[in-house]
Amino acid sequence: MKRKDFIKNAVLGIGAATIPPSVSAENSTNKTELNAIGFEHLPKTNKPLKMKTILHKAATRGKANHGWLNSHHTFSFANYYDPSRMHFGALRVLNDDIIDGASGFGTHPHNNMEIISIPIYGALEHKDSMGNTAVIKQNEVQIMSAGTGIYHSEYSHSKTDDTNFLQIWVFPKEKNITPRYDQKQFLPANRKNKLQVVVSPEKDEAVDINQDAWFYLGNLDIGFEANYKINKAGNGVYVFVINGAVTIGNDKLNTRDGLGVWDTDSFSLKADSDAEVLLIEVPMNV
Repeated sequence: MKRKDFIKNAVLGIGAATIPPSVSAENSTNKTELNAIGFEHLPKTNKPLKMKTILHKAATRGKANHGWLNSHHTFSFANYYDPSRMHFGALRVLNDDIIDGASGFGTHPHNNMEIISIPIYGALEHKDSMGNTAVIKQNEVQIMSAGTGIYHSEYSHSKTDDTNFLQIWVFPKEKNITPRYDQKQFLPANRKNKLQVVVSPEKDEAVDINQDAWFYLGNLDIGFEANYKINKAGNGVYVFVINGAVTIGNDKLNTRDGLGVWDTDSFSLKADSDAEVLLIEVPMNV
């Protein structure tokens, strides 16, 4: 498929229902009866959270090879449509794109979407209608808040070598904001056997996002273990293994596998090999 046709045919597809949060369970006994028998002094308790997960193996992703672009889609995108895989909470798109040297996405529009690009190898050449011209390299993260609307293009910076990057879309918290751009470098040494925040709403060392969302990158040695704590109640986390193998609960993940985790305050992660992981925490109700 030609680049202009590919871009024209890409669809947003936002019709899927969101995953509801857990529901509190109240004692069904009539309050008058409780008062009569003297049980009102007992504390009311909410139903405890029971962690839910959904596993997406790498081989189950949507595939599209357009010659200049070889892409794998974790969620429905363009000609790949699966009603059960529209999004994970506010996480709408997670594309694993390889573009040929001197090729890429011509100028095209976006609005009301948070768009994050994370190069795995190679570099992206970027231009947009906000006046930004940049090269996004490995160990850098770029974000655009499309807001009221932008146009941009992305090409492999090399004229000969491929570029592999993750293209991620997140539904925004606030619509129709003034478009904005951010790009920062995150050195591998700062995420060695730790999870380094690279996207955050808190205007800290990470790139800033218009959503209650946090992204973390980690380069983990075999045997490393971590306990991830949810930043905001009601959020879930999508764990994407860039390389290597990890275990979360009873689920074993390998390269390019993804696991959604929600209805929990925390979860444990163990590296079964040297591994590079991306954790995407997002609201589950959008």
